[in-house]
This record gives sequence, structure tokens and C-alpha cells, in this order.
Amino acid sequence: MPLLGIIAAQNYPRGISVDYLVVAGGGGGGNVNGGGGGAGGLRCTVTATGGGGALETPLLLQPATNYTVTVGAGQPANTQGSNSVFSTITSTGGGKGAGGGETVGNGGSGGGGRNDGSAKGSGTANQGFDGGFGSTDGVTFSRGGGGGGAGVAGNTSSASVAGNGGNGVATSITGSSVTYGGGGGGGTNSASFAAGIGGTGGGGNGKAGSGLTGDNGSANTGGGAGGGSGNAGTGGTGGSGVVILRYPDSRTITIGAGLTGSESAASGGYKRATITAGTGNVSWA
Repeated sequence: MPLLGIIAAQNYPRGISVDYLVVAGGGGGGNVNGGGGGAGGLRCTVTATGGGGALETPLLLQPATNYTVTVGAGQPANTQGSNSVFSTITSTGGGKGAGGGETVGNGGSGGGGRNDGSAKGSGTANQGFDGGFGSTDGVTFSRGGGGGGAGVAGNTSSASVAGNGGNGVATSITGSSVTYGGGGGGGTNSASFAAGIGGTGGGGNGKAGSGLTGDNGSANTGGGAGGGSGNAGTGGTGGSGVVILRYPDSRTITIGAGLTGSESAASGGYKRATITAGTGNVSWA
């Protein structure tokens, strides 16, 4: 190789292959016999990704270059979850669950339908699944559908049972298998009925009875919230999302102002950065 070519090759910065898990914030549960909130969209390059899709492709990034990160917040009752972002990768916030008189939301995973069986929320391809339909027995007993999960659709309510939330997806990007993106369970106005159970991966449980608030989705899982019970019951708040980055242990990340996160010790040839809140930039040296 000519001398100039050798010098250029030595000075040109090598790219860094970065694996990622990007989970958006979960949707809020529906009010009054409400459907469960949908899980935040989940995109991942390790083990499995959301919506039954093929694994995402790692990003080839440059050292000493800023890349944007946003961790989406979970949102209150009948409100869409917020998107999470890493560089060119965006995961969509979970769909809102619907209750009496409310509209259901599409999202990373779809929200659970209200008690008239009219609609369910749709998930986003390669991020999450649909929510389930709600149902009613005349005007007396009403049940919300389950919110969609990153791994499975939410359940449609059945006789005497509100819909369960869809399960999430397990990934080993941290070095251990952890499940994210469970949908919220639906609520019902009858204490003798079964409320919907939140899906694995942080989904909140729905409530059965009168005037009860659905459980919140778990923080930093993107879990959807549970639906509220009857007679002024309210939906819970969706769980916040998370961004986890895996890269060669020869590299060190800088997590910029506006972000909350930490870098792990080297293990198995990698370091991992877990970012749990905020918006800002990251870079590598």
C-alpha cells in the first residue's frame, strides 16, 4: 500500500458496532370499565424484538460523535405513551386504553377496547401487537379489553372476565434475560368478575368493582397501565421506557446532560449503558 494510503487508514476512525434495546413509554389505561394500555413499542438487536419481527440490525457509529437519545415517558389514563429514540431508531409509544365514551389508541402496541366492543387499538409492525376488544352484557356488566404487548396481542374480554394484557418480549442485552413491554389488563364494574391481569414485562393489572384505579405499568419496562373499574374508576399510568446500548468493552460511553443513565463494567467482551430518563446525547471514545 502506498505510504499516503497507510497514513489515511491509520487515521480514519473505525466504526463502533452498537446493539440496542429501545422501548417506548406505555399507554395509560382506560377509565370506567377501561381497556388496558398498550405497551410501548420495542425494537432490539439481541435475542428477540417486538411484534414478532426479525431482529433489528446493530448500528455502525463513529467515535467522538453525538447521537440523540430520548427515553419516552409513560402517560396517564387514556393517553398515548411517548416515543423513545436512539440515533435513527424510534420506538412508538403505547396506545391508550379506552373506557366508557373514550377512544382507543393505536401505538407501538395497541390499547385495549372499551366496554361496548366497538374497537381495539392496533400495534406497529415489528414493535408490538394489537389490543383486545372489550365487551358488555347489556348495560349491567361491562369489561375492558387487554392492552397489546410487545410479544403477544391483548386478550378480548370474555364472559365474566376482562381481557388480560399481552405478554412482553425477553432479551439478554444486559447479560441476563429480562422481559419488557407487557400490556395492561382491562377493568370491570363487577367485583364478582375477574379483572384483567397485566402481561409479563411490566403490564399493570386492571381493577374490578367500583371507583378503583388500575395499576400503573412498571417503570423502565414500557408496560401498559391497567384499566379502571366501574363507577368513576380511572386508568393507571403507563410505565416509562428505557434505552440499553451494548458495545465493545474497549470503548467508553459519555452520557450527556439531560439523560439519566450509567455504564456497566466490562463483561463477556461488552459494556452496556442503561439510560432510564431524559433527552440528550451520547458519544463514544
